[in-house]
This record gives sequence, structure tokens and C-alpha cells, in this order.
Amino acid sequence: MPCRARITCGAMSGADRHYLETRLTHANLRRGGRQILRDVSWTIRPGEHWVVAGANGAGKTQLLKIVAGLVWPAPAARATLHYRIGRQHSTSAFGIKEEIAYLGAERQDKYQRYGWNMAARRIVGTGLYRTDIPLDALTAADSRRIASLLASLLAAPLAPRPFLSLSYGERRVILLARALAARPRLLLLDEVLNGLDEINRARILRWLARRTRALPWVLATHRLEDVPAGATHALVLNRGRIVYAGALRGAPLARWLKEHRHAVPRRAASRRPARALVRVTGARVYLGGRAVLDGISLTVRAGEFWVVHGRNGSGKTTLLRTLYGDHGVAVGGSIRRRGVSAGVPLESFKKRVGLVAPHLQADHPRQLTVAEVVASGRHASIGLNEAPSEADRAAARRALAKFALTRFATRAFGELSYGQSRRVLFARAWVRRPRLLLLDEPLAGVDAATRHALTRRVLALAREHVAVVVTAHRRSDWVDCATHELELAQGRARYCGPLRPKLARARR
Repeated sequence: MPCRARITCGAMSGADRHYLETRLTHANLRRGGRQILRDVSWTIRPGEHWVVAGANGAGKTQLLKIVAGLVWPAPAARATLHYRIGRQHSTSAFGIKEEIAYLGAERQDKYQRYGWNMAARRIVGTGLYRTDIPLDALTAADSRRIASLLASLLAAPLAPRPFLSLSYGERRVILLARALAARPRLLLLDEVLNGLDEINRARILRWLARRTRALPWVLATHRLEDVPAGATHALVLNRGRIVYAGALRGAPLARWLKEHRHAVPRRAASRRPARALVRVTGARVYLGGRAVLDGISLTVRAGEFWVVHGRNGSGKTTLLRTLYGDHGVAVGGSIRRRGVSAGVPLESFKKRVGLVAPHLQADHPRQLTVAEVVASGRHASIGLNEAPSEADRAAARRALAKFALTRFATRAFGELSYGQSRRVLFARAWVRRPRLLLLDEPLAGVDAATRHALTRRVLALAREHVAVVVTAHRRSDWVDCATHELELAQGRARYCGPLRPKLARARR
């Protein structure tokens, strides 16, 4: 018997009748032959603001997708999904999906995967008509609505920019504006604060705290500091089951979201300068005719641990991809990589570098197995151009074991949770035992226990004299182990050198 979905009528008062009540009962979900959710019952009422917590793979994203009508529970005699808006009636959930705004990493990755590169204002405009891509010209009223939304998020300067030219965090702000443009009756936000700098993150948290009227919202998060002040309720999932659902005051959030601190052994300072792996001098990098980096000089030596920080759009990701070799340096600047000279292909350098970045998560074909994604790291490729060799498979098995991923080896990459996929990218980066690690916001979307485990792995490599360059909005994740820092502002270096005392004080 299929799960029944309908809008039920009932009395609501005041502004409540304009918003959506959702009641899910006894829901189960299976994906790829595996049980994801087990006997889940949950009611979201107008005026309630929920925080959803749980480990990577607990089922948070799939639960939000069920509520949003994007996936359907397994058939069961008792399973029901009820929607209610005032006194409206419907016999199908399909009539209500457009009243729900859902924003998660998959929506953002979709633009990257399909190369949708419209102006940011056009992306926001698709929210007005609830389409993926623009179908009609925007009216004057549409343009005013879009301008107002972007202004409320202090993102007006991004309006004319091509979407894919924006930083990861800037894209997230634009997609939030798109979700709000639909005037939703229920707002579902899946790890929406990932990739945001401190200012944008605080701005979104303030916005959520102010939404104390009837609009219900749900925010899934792995960080205790990301729980908005306006939250009223919490739901905690563990292995697909609800272990807590109720008032925020009694929620065991600290157990699931509390940070682990790292005991970091100090390395003895070398008496002689370590060899330079990458040397950048006066680099200017242009993307889409726009200067993203301007006059950057940086030398990364073996054993150094660099933290790169700055506002969204300051050029952090572009810098890492330039170091890796994805972007070239304009005439007048230079970049030299150890082992790469005239006649030596750049791929020989890339194979000695471990890269973890959001675009890899979006670019890898979803049907590839986890083992194949990890093996692709041996070739610095997206996917595999030919069947993996025995050496590839053996190296992949070692990397999977190193990151406790052996049980995922045959799973499709697209079936994993966001945090699980990030662990796979770490295994892919490690598979050739790199001498340089480039990590672009590598801990975004992973739970506290996984952050602890991944950080320990990176520290172990650093103690083996591997150089690390990591971009971070939450510098506290890495300050215990950093030796150097680069602060970027609008593509220029505000500081580049040994870790400054004001950042080092965060260690204590």
C-alpha cells in the first residue's frame, strides 16, 4: 500500500493559515537496497523552528527530502504524509510541493554539474516561477522583488555576476534568495551555513532569528554554534531513527554537535630551509574577464601548514586551483612547481598533490563506485578513462581502509550523504601519498566525530613533512596546527607569512 499524502483541513488561527503544517507518521525509506529511515513520525507546525542534528549518514537530508516531496517513503499500511494550509484540501502531495522551499548542497551542485551560468539575478528570478532555469523575461515587478531580496541579504553587488563565477559561499547566498523568492509556506535548509564567511553566516543566523512569525523553518546542521537564536524545537536522528523530537531546551544537541579538541604534537623547527614545492610571484588570475587574484606572491615549502582565510569572494578557491594548475597566471606573474619544467606535463605535478574541494564533489559522476572515485586520485582525473589497474585497486583499498570507508567501496558515489562523500574525497587525495595537500573548506558538511578523525589524518601527514594549504572560514578548525597564514581581501594579500599572534591566541 503506498504512503498516502493529502492536505487535510482543520481550524487554524491568524497568520498560521497562510503557512504549512506537515505531519509524517511511521515513514520508512529505502535507497539502493538499504534502509535509510525507520518508522519516523514528525509534525512541523506553523511558528515552529526546528534544528535537525545527527551523524553523517543518519538520514537528515533524506528526511527533509520526504517532507519536501522530493522522495517518497516506502509503501506501508500505517505510513502517511499529511499537509495542511488553512482549510485547503488536496488528494495529492504534488499540489503542495511548490509551497515548500528546500535548499541543500545538491541544488548548488546541480548548477556546477550542468554548467548553468546565468546572471545571479536570473537565478533568483527562477524562484519566482519555481523553475530550474529562466523560461521568461523578468518583469519590472520581478526585478524589484529580486533587488529587494538581494538587498536584504546584502548581496546586491552580486546581481549581474555569472553564477559560476561566484565563490561557493556567494552561490549559497544567491540560492537562499532564490528560495525566499518563492514566498514559501515552509522553508527547509540543509547545512545552508556551509561555506559562508563569518559575516554572511551571522547575517543568515540573524535573519532566521528574526523569523519569529508563523513561517516554519527547519535547519539541519553539524555545528552547535550554527543553532539559530530563533530555534524552538530539535530533532535528532541516529541511524535512521528519531532519538529525540521536542522542545529545543531539552534536546541533547551537545552530545551530537560538540567539538573535539586536538592534542597537537609540536614539530621541532628545522635548522635549514625546507625545499619549495610551489612558488607564486606577482600572480594575477582572471576568470571570465574579471581579476580574481591580483599581485599574489606565496611560497609553500615542505612541512608548512598554511591557513588561507578571507571573506566570501576574496579569491581563496581560485588561489588553491591556481596552485593545483587549474588556472593560469597572467603575463607579468609566474608560478613554479617543483619537478615541472619545460616539457614536463602538469599532470605529473597534479599526481603528487592531494586535492579536496567542493567542485570535485559536484563533478564526479554519481554512478561511479566509491572505489572508482578513490582510484581516480592516482590519475588526477575526474572519473576513470579506462578500467582501473590492479595497482589502482590495491591503492584504493588501502586508502578506503585508512579512512574507514571499506564498507562503502561498492556503493555509488551519488548515494552517499554529503559528509560521507567528503570523506571519500579525503581518501582520493591520500591515495598517492601526496607531498602537498590542497584542502578547500574540507570540513564543511561533516559531523563532529568525522571532523576530529579527518583532522587527525591531516596532522599525521603534516608530521611526515607534507605541506598543507587549507582554506577556512572557521579558522578554529585548523589554528592548532597552522604554521603560516594568508589573509585575502578582494583578491589581494592583506597578510602573508608566519601565523600571527592574534590568530595563534585562539589555540588557548
